[in-house]
Amino acid sequence: INQDTLRSCIGLAASFLVTDTTINPEHGISTWFAGLSRLVDLVVVLHRRSELELETVNAASRACSECWTVAANWRGLDQCRIHVRDLGGKLKKILDTNERTYR
Repeated sequence: INQDTLRSCIGLAASFLVTDTTINPEHGISTWFAGLSRLVDLVVVLHRRSELELETVNAASRACSECWTVAANWRGLDQCRIHVRDLGGKLKKILDTNERTYR
């Protein structure tokens, strides 16, 4: 898995949150969540294979933070914060025992 490409895709998460929910108010949240969830799953797989780069962990963390901020500032995106919290929980499980650093 090319982690440069993965990081680029993850970095677009907040933009896709706005775009998906604007273009398709009914299903935009589920479309956005499905995409970001799959990207986070790839991060977890790379971790399990001991191939995960620190920059990729940072990109995923930053994306969650940006999505959290977008969801807090746009009307109708409250449900997204729940999804971001779930994805953040997945990422938190791969951190070191102090839950603040990655390797």
